Amino acid sequence: MNFRPFGRTTSMVSRLGFGGWQLGNSALWTEMTEEEGVTLVKKAIEKGINFFDAAPGYSNGLSEIIIGKAIEGIREKVIINTKFGHSVTGEMNFSEDAIEPAIMDSLKRLKTTYLDSLILHNPDIDILSNKTNHFKVLKEMKAKGLIRAYGVSIDTYDQFKTVLEKTDCDVIEILFNVFFQAPAQLFSFAKAKKITLIAKVPLDSGWLTGKFDSSSTFTGIRDRWSKEAIIKRSIMVEKLKKLTSDNDITKYSLAFLYSFDAITTVIPGMSSIKQLEQNISYLDYELPYHMKQTMIELYNTQIKNNPLPW
Repeated sequence: MNFRPFGRTTSMVSRLGFGGWQLGNSALWTEMTEEEGVTLVKKAIEKGINFFDAAPGYSNGLSEIIIGKAIEGIREKVIINTKFGHSVTGEMNFSEDAIEPAIMDSLKRLKTTYLDSLILHNPDIDILSNKTNHFKVLKEMKAKGLIRAYGVSIDTYDQFKTVLEKTDCDVIEILFNVFFQAPAQLFSFAKAKKITLIAKVPLDSGWLTGKFDSSSTFTGIRDRWSKEAIIKRSIMVEKLKKLTSDNDITKYSLAFLYSFDAITTVIPGMSSIKQLEQNISYLDYELPYHMKQTMIELYNTQIKNNPLPW
């Protein structure tokens, strides 16, 4: 397992992290039980993964509970990043006064006394522009020892640029994958500021594994795609399969992200031991230069000016 400095802290974080949305989630193709989730997290730690991304709203708090149970007795071996802004009931609340109570609730579920990082979960532009007191409160939480770093989870180039210019965030979780490459233009800026960059949705909710095509149908959170979006994504996937000469493009999609030095950790969701072990095995694969350049060209010529809907 490769490790990188965790931003401005003294901790080191595994290059392959663990996206916690799937933990205990009933919106999956097959529901994951709490016991299965705990076993999966323990296995990930055993295999060398030490970064876990969660949120109160993931599985109505169960994601944090599962991680908390799995790390009992080994808290110092892991780095936990969770979020603020979406509650366990699914309600959105970005009130500054709610930050500390929300942290305390997460600490109880995670069975810990501190968070390695707390990030604001897709806040509005006023917060991202530092026109509110949110980051002042987060500094206070750091001074109290409740958190060791703070930042934001965001989706777009414009949001990324705003946060880099207007805030002193330690951590930025950004939507970045083969189909969403715009943030790469700002990676050198982020690296110069020693910001921890977390690449979220690295496999485009499953599309960048190659398992979906134009005939695929979806339920739950994936039901958001129109038929037009499904067809366009399937065309891009077929181009990647041709480029790699492989129907399973997971390895290449993850390697594309690892090829960017500014990316600290990548957090694919994993719902089984098999997926976990496969993703770990892919760490040994180095994406050929020509393949990376072709992926960049595919984005620049066929996606950049007509972005795929998220």
